[in-house]
Amino acid sequence: MYMGMKLIDLVETHAEQIARQWAKNVRKNPFTPYYHGLPDEQLVPQAVVFYEKFRNLFMEPKPVEASEGYFARYAEESYRRGVPLHEALYALILMRRQIWLYAEFQVLFFTAVEQNLAVESITRTILMFDYAVYFISKKYGELMKLEWFEAPNT
Repeated sequence: MYMGMKLIDLVETHAEQIARQWAKNVRKNPFTPYYHGLPDEQLVPQAVVFYEKFRNLFMEPKPVEASEGYFARYAEESYRRGVPLHEALYALILMRRQIWLYAEFQVLFFTAVEQNLAVESITRTILMFDYAVYFISKKYGELMKLEWFEAPNT
């Protein structure tokens, strides 16, 4: 798990820088038009919080439990702001992608052995994001159902 720690350390140390790059990308990505007009002051803190929690989510022996609470809150915040589900999910995909782009740019994994060990980090990160997609879409569904049942009958 040494390579995983190397990745986690990189993400924690450079959370703000990675978040700023993410904000730039999410604002111009054609799949995330909701985010296009949002300022750094609104976007960067959202990503920084995620990147700072990355170690806890990544290292958790039971990642399902750790992921559910965090990503349910992400879903609820996104839903309340009116972010379409597909864009909230794609914004998260871009957060994941930004981690790897940044790590690759830093030439984090030098040797073939390190590259093979990096696969473990990639697998664990992908698993965490798989949980994210599940819990975010689940929470959106619950919120939509609540909204539907609370709607006044006309």
